[in-house]
Amino acid sequence: MLDLSLFPPTTVIDGADLRVGGCSLIAISEEFGTPVFVIDEAALRSRACEYMQEFTNQHSRSRICFAVKSFPSASIIRVLAEEGMGFDVVGAGELRIALAAGADPATIVMHGNAKTDDDIRAAIEAHIGYIVVDGFDDIRRIETFATARVPVLLRVSPAIEVSTHDALATGSVATKFGLPIDQVPDAISRMRSSATIDLQGLHVHIGSQILNLDQFEAGVAALARLERFAVYDLGGGLGVRYVYDDKSPNIAEYAKRLTGALHREIGESTDLLVEPGRSLIAPVGLTLYRIVTVKRTTRTYVAVDGGMGDNLEHSLYGQDFSPLVVGRWEEEQVVADLVGRHCEAGDVITPHVSLANPQVGDLVAVPVTGAYCFTMSNNYNAALRPPVVFCQDGIARLGVRRETFNDLMAREVS
Repeated sequence: MLDLSLFPPTTVIDGADLRVGGCSLIAISEEFGTPVFVIDEAALRSRACEYMQEFTNQHSRSRICFAVKSFPSASIIRVLAEEGMGFDVVGAGELRIALAAGADPATIVMHGNAKTDDDIRAAIEAHIGYIVVDGFDDIRRIETFATARVPVLLRVSPAIEVSTHDALATGSVATKFGLPIDQVPDAISRMRSSATIDLQGLHVHIGSQILNLDQFEAGVAALARLERFAVYDLGGGLGVRYVYDDKSPNIAEYAKRLTGALHREIGESTDLLVEPGRSLIAPVGLTLYRIVTVKRTTRTYVAVDGGMGDNLEHSLYGQDFSPLVVGRWEEEQVVADLVGRHCEAGDVITPHVSLANPQVGDLVAVPVTGAYCFTMSNNYNAALRPPVVFCQDGIARLGVRRETFNDLMAREVS
């Protein structure tokens, strides 16, 4: 029996088709074209509720803030705001998208290792929940623009090495994020002497795509070496399965271990913030492509009508995926490199993968693309960025339309 465990939860086989949220992928490809990002809306809502329930069951004073950077679309934020989630934004751009989508400013936390004057002004003017101070320049900027006390958290760099790609590790000794522990007392003292800064707590984030829960506990232990505060933001970073051999903790396990570490190391009478991105959105999305060419040379290359313009995960981080050729469930498997159409040798979606008898014109569905693929979509070779389609109860609705050539030319002035 075909293993669909990496696909969005509502995915089922329907003859030579796949359905997500009751919607035919063949019909989606015909109506919206390919490539296209497909979101299982019921699964997205369910996963958001699961995050909130699991954490509040363990620690009643928990707030879950979706990391907007993992899918910075008003269409996604609107759904999550309806479910009662908060939001973690980086800079004024993500803040404006979140506000436009209806996010409650009081539930928003702003990050950024290099916040500009515009970022700080926007956060202050919107009266967001917290600005996360990443360094002394943030302190100076807040004091420059604030006319009343601004609630902030201080990001601490815990000097922890984690088991993930180097580019996804954000809490190491060499990180650009936050302040090392030996500089934290000076920063605390500086903020407490300020008339416009209200320091309420600490923040830590050790990285992304982390599968070892011990490493999250180490982040909490690092904060416990400092004085106690009313608020602790423990970031995000929980990893997900991308290929069938991967093993990842579930949300319940993550919540139990993280809150357990908080209670053990710091105490139970605090507010807790957690910022999931990848672990919330990645498993509920897939990307649908059409095969453009099959080339057999020293290797077999199956090239689709997208690639690094809509999925940079393999190019940047070496991440592999588990694609399926839609409808060819029982046919002979071919080991091939699934590649894109862009003029770049690194334009690879996933190498050395088994595909069932791939033919020109076939649809290929790549699961677990809900995080960072939309985020990093680009116009390499003047490709048009894909649409986002939400599927629920047999209805496919457009969340983000496909980019047009007029969009592509809109910023040209001569």
